[in-house]
Amino acid sequence: MKKQLKRLLRMLAVVAILLAGFGIWKREQILRLWAVNSLFSAEKIVANFSNMDAAFLTTPVLRGTGPVSPLPQGPEMTLPATTPDWIETRAVTSLLVLKDGEIRHESYHLDTNPDDRRISWSVAKSYLSALFGVLLEEGAIGSIDDPVTKYAPQLIGSAYDGASIRNVLNMASGVTFDEDYLDYDSDINRMGREVALGGTLDQFAADLTETFAAPGETWQYVSIDTHVIGMVIRGATGQSIATLLQNKIIAPLGLEQDLYYVTDGQGVAFVLGGLNITTRDYARFGLMIEQQGRYNGQQVVPRDWVEVSTAASAPTKPGKIGYGYQWWIPVGAHDGEFLARGVYGQYIYIDQTRNVVIVSTAADRKFRDPGVSAANVEMFRKLAQIL
Repeated sequence: MKKQLKRLLRMLAVVAILLAGFGIWKREQILRLWAVNSLFSAEKIVANFSNMDAAFLTTPVLRGTGPVSPLPQGPEMTLPATTPDWIETRAVTSLLVLKDGEIRHESYHLDTNPDDRRISWSVAKSYLSALFGVLLEEGAIGSIDDPVTKYAPQLIGSAYDGASIRNVLNMASGVTFDEDYLDYDSDINRMGREVALGGTLDQFAADLTETFAAPGETWQYVSIDTHVIGMVIRGATGQSIATLLQNKIIAPLGLEQDLYYVTDGQGVAFVLGGLNITTRDYARFGLMIEQQGRYNGQQVVPRDWVEVSTAASAPTKPGKIGYGYQWWIPVGAHDGEFLARGVYGQYIYIDQTRNVVIVSTAADRKFRDPGVSAANVEMFRKLAQIL
């Protein structure tokens, strides 16, 4: 009996040592997974959204060596009386309003500050659209009607086989993908855990095999479509998205700080939502787009691409919010009114007819409640109209 007990204790000791060794070996992955699982918790979400580099692998996107471009202070605007309640209810962390390139309002909330590099979530999609437009004009990509497999052969045999670049730009690939952020087992959350554990998003996309519609037939917001655009760009150029974005889009803007992308385990940028940028620097990008792709005397993004990418071209349902090439067009929009939007309340709202750019970041855990998105757009419109 004593021998059996000693043998059992030795076995338990060996198991404990092996588990401890595994824990040390996988410590970083375990910590990242733990961080992802608590990323949106009420007590951590605000701080997490300013410190994504503590939870994920990242890669820098350098601002370049040029001087910081000015954002002059204009006359302080009088905010609508409902603004303070909106800021509190929607857990807004920053609000910046530009009119004619001048700051008319800038404020930070919930203990955030101007130097915080806030997570973009899907606002990053519009940055990738701008980059794509530059590369299309340069000839690196032949046509938006080319099949995605021409540049991303890893997708041959996947659900994306047969989809064109236009289809994925429009979120009309027809690929089955569950985008429910509130469902732990949804595809979007499985993808997040894949990133946290050092997996590869290229393989994640290639492993998708189910479709619900023919390409181009139906609009359905599918974030993995944006990753496929990234695969196309990398396949066409042989360069990383971080390097291309840095050189083609970021350097001409004269940003205040370097930014960074969240990446997967192979260092591939999380292009569908992984940019981290200060509020003022989001505004500089928005101002460039508002000015038809021109900034500081330089045509950064082709004017034609700005116009076509921000027009409602996707097969969305009549009377519902429109979609272009990774840009949103709100219901009832007039010409030149569109926005970049990310979950939990991230926005770059642009009204070209009024020369207005509005940036709002937030940690709104109720962002999916009925009417929230429409109410946010209504607030931006009020801000734009009173200037």
